[in-house]
Amino acid sequence: MKNLNRNQWIAVFVGLAFLTYLLFTGPIINLFNPSDGNSNAAMPQTGVETQDIVVGEGAAALPGDTLTVHYVGTLLDGKVFDSSRDRNTPLSFTLGVGQVIRGWDEGFSGMQVGGKRLLIVAPDYGYGEQGVGAIPPNSTLIFEVELLDVKKPESR
Repeated sequence: MKNLNRNQWIAVFVGLAFLTYLLFTGPIINLFNPSDGNSNAAMPQTGVETQDIVVGEGAAALPGDTLTVHYVGTLLDGKVFDSSRDRNTPLSFTLGVGQVIRGWDEGFSGMQVGGKRLLIVAPDYGYGEQGVGAIPPNSTLIFEVELLDVKKPESR
């Protein structure tokens, strides 16, 4: 191999880089695209799945609390459809009263301030058969969310 010219070394490097890329991105892609042969299949089939990225240490979010959050929403193909971070403007809403999609009402419940979480929202807990804006009908949605603040109602 020491007799390879410069172009051959570049080809070897590019080939190894490509194989490394395939090795590491394949499992990530398969997480969101089950191998049942149906390209429209998505996980979860119903409800919302949560994966904590960072567990917060502040107040826990409960129904009736007003939450302030940052989020990035993507489709399964990775296309970003909305981001509070891009606008540099967090979103505030009251948890559990239907101000947001059901996947958020359930996915934020119990999360603590300072936490970051991945929400994988099935169509029936997102925008369902109608879709909205850049979100096609029956789309599974992926949100990376961060809980910035929890305000408890005055009555607690």
